[in-house]
Amino acid sequence: MNYNNKAFRPIKNSENGETSEDTIFEYNQNGPILTSDYSGGQIVKGHLIGLVDKNGNIEMSYHQINTKGEIMTGICFSKPEVLPNGKIRLHESWEWTSGDKSKGMSILEQL
Repeated sequence: MNYNNKAFRPIKNSENGETSEDTIFEYNQNGPILTSDYSGGQIVKGHLIGLVDKNGNIEMSYHQINTKGEIMTGICFSKPEVLPNGKIRLHESWEWTSGDKSKGMSILEQL
């Protein structure tokens, strides 16, 4: 699976998360290396970097600046699901490595 030049938007997130339907992720992939810039909603600017395995699973780290002016960091594991229309849905388990260090779940869908 290749995520290069694909855009995603969260459709669901835990209450302790900062992304929302207003957050847009622009994915780029070169070999197994995945990067993304993202912003929108509570996120002024964010970046992620990760590795994609042979099944399309993504292991990543992220950092972002929120609208409160805080730098937030975390880690995430994403598992893809290919929808009947061919678009990708990502089921994510994430954890803050800053702030309260809580965990959450989110779902992103390809635009």
